[in-house]
Amino acid sequence: MNHLSISHVHHIAIICNNYLCSKKFYCEVLGFEIIRETYRQPRDSYKLDLRLPDGTQIELFSFPGAPKRPSYPEAQGLRHLAFAVDDIDESVAYLISQDIAVEAIRIDELTNKRFTFFNDPDGLPLELYEN
Repeated sequence: MNHLSISHVHHIAIICNNYLCSKKFYCEVLGFEIIRETYRQPRDSYKLDLRLPDGTQIELFSFPGAPKRPSYPEAQGLRHLAFAVDDIDESVAYLISQDIAVEAIRIDELTNKRFTFFNDPDGLPLELYEN
């Protein structure tokens, strides 16, 4: 074997500050499907498994006392999480109707595709990228 046979992203793990607020955001606002919700008593922690329409999963964790992100926006590590959408104008209008601040739509100079950013309840940068 000369390389790994990776077929796709299985899941993305996010540690949130306010579990109930983040659960509402990812389920009700973004519309992700709940696969399972588990309370892990020894850790005093919730783990919420969510499914996107393409099957990719997000694991949403609550860890009491988890440290905040060291700096914003250019800290080392995950820069942002991008979601593909068919109609960015419609998607932005929906987010705004949910009282979510959205940056102005920009054009990717390499692909000429339109994109924008918004934040989850903990300030994690999320991107919408038009197909």
